Amino acid sequence: MSTSNPIHPIFPETGFLRQAQVLNFVPISKSTLWRRVLAGTFPAPVKLSARVTAWRAEDIRSWIVETGDSGAGTKRPDAEGP
Repeated sequence: MSTSNPIHPIFPETGFLRQAQVLNFVPISKSTLWRRVLAGTFPAPVKLSARVTAWRAEDIRSWIVETGDSGAGTKRPDAEGP
């Protein structure tokens, strides 16, 4: 019997992520994901086949780093303060 912690997803260095996998790492809804893709503020997915769409892990990792560095989403634009 194992007493280890629950399994947490590990972000791959390379490869492709399906929508559900992307949403494990990016705390937004499916609707917001696609709205941001259409607006060009989130990486566009790649069509791997007629029924398979995925994101490049490298693109998502870069987006996470850039978003974290810019502070986007960490403070409301209408919030007062320094």
